Amino acid sequence: MSDRVKTTIYLDSAQQHGLRALARRTGRPQAGLIREAIDALLGQQPRVLPSFVGVVDGELPDAAGSEDWLAAEWDRELREQGRLP
Repeated sequence: MSDRVKTTIYLDSAQQHGLRALARRTGRPQAGLIREAIDALLGQQPRVLPSFVGVVDGELPDAAGSEDWLAAEWDRELREQGRLP
């Protein structure tokens, strides 16, 4: 088994009945169906990128310059959020 973690969910009676029926019809375990549904839901979510992605205009900095620029952008963003003095 992989790095699965046990969790508990509460279903209403219609959800429970539907899940059991689907598991019987397909011959698949309920837990597998739930994991598949969660994966599908998560796959529909847009990927959230930091606000500074894509803001560089012109020539891109080298690796060292990139680190400095990222550090400055993170500091600026944290200051704007009031999380840094």
